[in-house]
Amino acid sequence: MSSSSHAYVPLKKEIKTMGDVAKWQKSQAFKEYLAFVETLSASVLGKKITDDIQQTENCSKLVEILDVLSNWIDAIPPVDQPQRFGNKAYRTWFDKLTTNSEEILKGMLDEKDWPSIIELQGYFNDGFGNSTRIDYGTGHEMNFAAFLCCLFKLRYLTEVDYEAAVLRVFERYLTLMRKLQTVYMMEPAGSHGVWGLDDFQFLPFYWGSSQLKGGAIKPNALTDPAIAKNTSQDFMFMGCVAYINEVKTGPFAEHSNVLWGISSVPEWSKVNSGLMKMYKAEVLLKLPVIQHFSFGTMLSINPAEV
Repeated sequence: MSSSSHAYVPLKKEIKTMGDVAKWQKSQAFKEYLAFVETLSASVLGKKITDDIQQTENCSKLVEILDVLSNWIDAIPPVDQPQRFGNKAYRTWFDKLTTNSEEILKGMLDEKDWPSIIELQGYFNDGFGNSTRIDYGTGHEMNFAAFLCCLFKLRYLTEVDYEAAVLRVFERYLTLMRKLQTVYMMEPAGSHGVWGLDDFQFLPFYWGSSQLKGGAIKPNALTDPAIAKNTSQDFMFMGCVAYINEVKTGPFAEHSNVLWGISSVPEWSKVNSGLMKMYKAEVLLKLPVIQHFSFGTMLSINPAEV
């Protein structure tokens, strides 16, 4: 996709009814986003976060940006307020993000790609939660993944970056989101509570299950807190479980029933395919989630080319 001759447009919400969900399912954006998520899953098959993988300069720039956003949290401490959840200092952090995001993106992109910022910025800004509700969920996570998908379409990232996009960039994003959630006590957006996979994330479970395929750790190990903690630096899935064990109390089967069910699946390959079905049903095709997603030219609502 050449930015110099391409006409980018401001992002627009297109999904308001179940009929629009059907339109989205047949769109170019759905086809390309899904292929992107599945391609990244295949790229980290059997790989550890700690493996020595190729990390290009452009991937490193993305990690550095996430480091900067993390440092802003340290400079914007939570405020004293009566309610426990939804610390209003998050709004100050978020305002700083949206005020600076255009310059941040200009700083990482070649000048010829600056026209694309009108679309990129929307996905980037929406990837870190909602400042009105002070919440975060799988729809925001999807926006950050869409931002990465668009960077691949721009050729800012290329095929050699697939592994690092998950194991370096997205892993850094995850640690940033956990910091935002804990410091500002963010609410889960549209959480299913005990009947959801997780209050906040989905993709690290899907990509993380691919990492674990064919390895020594079986799904039944995920309910052992010691194994989850000891392998959390290597495997994204285990990192998510270790984080749940830190922030939730009580029996695992009660606070994380879906994960408890996954622990009885014999092989990670079945977990991986099952999670993709769940991702489509619970995130991509769920109106309350997908109605907030926006479309432009890089991810278009127009029908997919056959």
